[in-house]
Amino acid sequence: MKIFNALLSFILVVVLTYYSFYGLMPHYDEGETISSTEFSVDRALGPLEQIAKAPHYVGSEAHADVRKFLIGELRKLGLEPHIQEGFSLNPISKTLNKPVNIAARIEGSENGKALLLLSHYDSAATSSYGASDDGVGLVTILESVRAYLASGKRPKNDIIILFSDAEELGLDGAKLFVNEHPWAQNVGLVLNFEARGTSGPSNMIVETNGGNSKLIKEFIKANPEYPVASSLMYSVYKMLPNDTDSTIFREDGDIDGFFFAFIDSHFNYHTANDSMYFLDWDSLKHQGSYLLPLLHHFADVNLLEIKSDQDNVYFNFPLVKMVNYPFSWVIPMLIIATLLFFTLIFYGIYIERLKGRAIAIGFLSLLLSLSISGLLGFFGWKLLLVLYPQYQEIQQGFTYNGHWYIAFFVFLSLAITFAVYKKFNSKYNEPSLYVAPLFFWLLINTAVAIILKGAAFFIIPVFFGLISFFVILKQERPNLLLTTLLGVPAIFIFAPLIQFFPVGLGLNMLALSAGFTVLLFGLLLPIFSYYKMKNLLSGLSFILAVSFFITAHSKSDFSVERKKPNSLVYYNDVDAGKTFWLTYDKQVDEWTQKYLGENPENATKYLDEAAYSKYGINYTYATAAPQKAIPDFEVILDEDTLVNNLRNIHLTIVPRRHVNKIDLYSTEDVSFHSLAFNGKEAQVGSSDKMYRGTKNAALVRYYVSNNDSLKVKFTVEKDIPVSFRVMEYSFDLMTNPLFNIEKRPDYMMPKPFVITEAVAVNRTFSIDSLHLKKNKKDTLNNVSEPITDTSLHGHLYE
Repeated sequence: MKIFNALLSFILVVVLTYYSFYGLMPHYDEGETISSTEFSVDRALGPLEQIAKAPHYVGSEAHADVRKFLIGELRKLGLEPHIQEGFSLNPISKTLNKPVNIAARIEGSENGKALLLLSHYDSAATSSYGASDDGVGLVTILESVRAYLASGKRPKNDIIILFSDAEELGLDGAKLFVNEHPWAQNVGLVLNFEARGTSGPSNMIVETNGGNSKLIKEFIKANPEYPVASSLMYSVYKMLPNDTDSTIFREDGDIDGFFFAFIDSHFNYHTANDSMYFLDWDSLKHQGSYLLPLLHHFADVNLLEIKSDQDNVYFNFPLVKMVNYPFSWVIPMLIIATLLFFTLIFYGIYIERLKGRAIAIGFLSLLLSLSISGLLGFFGWKLLLVLYPQYQEIQQGFTYNGHWYIAFFVFLSLAITFAVYKKFNSKYNEPSLYVAPLFFWLLINTAVAIILKGAAFFIIPVFFGLISFFVILKQERPNLLLTTLLGVPAIFIFAPLIQFFPVGLGLNMLALSAGFTVLLFGLLLPIFSYYKMKNLLSGLSFILAVSFFITAHSKSDFSVERKKPNSLVYYNDVDAGKTFWLTYDKQVDEWTQKYLGENPENATKYLDEAAYSKYGINYTYATAAPQKAIPDFEVILDEDTLVNNLRNIHLTIVPRRHVNKIDLYSTEDVSFHSLAFNGKEAQVGSSDKMYRGTKNAALVRYYVSNNDSLKVKFTVEKDIPVSFRVMEYSFDLMTNPLFNIEKRPDYMMPKPFVITEAVAVNRTFSIDSLHLKKNKKDTLNNVSEPITDTSLHGHLYE
């Protein structure tokens, strides 16, 4: 009977662990019949296929095609969409572009605040098909609105649908809407749908400047079927420099919101693999399982009453879905748990079930397991990067075989921990060994209560652990099924986190996963310590770990399914009269070698910086390239006058070829009194009201639509010499008739997060080398001294 109970307990632990992952999200059933008032994955896939036919970044032909398609889809729903277009300058990212937002409105029956449904329709430059980011968000809204309208309900609140533009460039479409669209003033809540991968459960995160308590309570009332949300993610998100379109609504408009994003298969993020082929349809279904009930609920809620100054702890849990309670409970719950812990220790000593030496051995066992597992996780990943240098080409920090490495380190940690506890289990009683894990978890919760209150729900499994502690103190041979059931909260809450850390933050978090595995094992010690065959379980865990490592190794190379990211840029330095092939890659492969050669030089020999990129990587290798007749931009000086000893200059940079991006730098350390780009005023510094431009930081990063010019207006002290450097990019290296670039092999793709497949032109010019535009008349008042023109126009570089 004891063996049977132990086996049943073990099976139950395995099943519960599996369900802690499987039960997080709905699962697509191809044969399922869906009514017209419900969300249908099949119906959503039709529009998604059209949206994700081609990369549709700002300035591309496909971008305009997607816009036309979305307008047509909104009209099919009986709505009257309109576009909002205008220049937007982001002072943080220094991005300038002309977003074209698509907006439509469903009129409500009352005059309260409006509910806004938000997703962006531009894809990442230059190769992403945008199926997940953010095609899934677009079709989630289209299909949910269709189902809502099919129900025949009329909302109390207006429902605004916003398909924003230029999110990938700096959240600029959202900024344009919040700051300049008249509808924005009436928005009370935003539901934003996003993705940072192509699979996995969709996580809900709150966007608010105040407290979250009323938002969470209303979210629970809406009753989505598969909520995946915790105040831990909320707290961590607020600490990290992450943002999305709904962040702009919070920061610029003080408008609360929820955003929903799935983040697994992060290696596909912003790549050519963000396509229909790699999209997990379960993730699409999960997004729909959120929006439709939330739409029905928030369409009728008084959105004037959702703000709060109080934060709640919250987390999802099977069957009950969501648990929440105020932050004010965190300290009292910690105090109660601590008092119970020490009470049970005194009780255990009193009944002679706890021994000092055995407790010390318990601390040694846990510390030894944590140290070995954590160090193997930390240094093991560093060693893997040495053994497999190709992993460094994947900037996202999560490799194609990343899940197999998580499994490897988790089961290696289990093998170590079972072996360590086996060594001491036969000599010392189980209750004494359990003191150390409970003590460590109380320490963790103390730190949480001080630093990261959003993780305060970690105390819940500890309370159940304290009940288990009481059970094993009272009984020599406790009921294993009872202690297993008491371990359910620990499994459901902590097991998914073991995977979440490296998936969400990168495989450099494997040490954290290994440590959490040991800590979870410790919390479940009332189960595991009573298993007699710990050596067998240790051996089995080790065999599984080895098998996972072998599987990871077999998937360590690049293939058609696991494409190698690489990069190539043609760089024309007009000032130096030199041209180069450039790459960001750590390793030159068979494709880039055709242009860079077998022994390319270090790129820093020729260039000291690359264009801005998310992960701050620079060019690695360079080789001299043949000269090409690239048409150079023209600089037109529109105005150059003195007003009150300040020099006022207006100039226009005019592309003479189809370009996608213009970066403007100051070549000297210049203090600007005012600065504007295409009519948008830039922030000009701090207390002295001066914008300081230096040669190492772009003044503006202009993403061009329709080959528009860049108009620059600024004022400086009259005797300050001013010159600029312009980096002009076109994303057409693969199709430009001046070049004959071979197509990549099918196991390669363009590198994300950098400017690649580009023709780049670098040139500097001085203001004093330009001359005023002919027939230009002064229109400024108080003009004291016009500056004499002294130079020539920009030219075509042959």
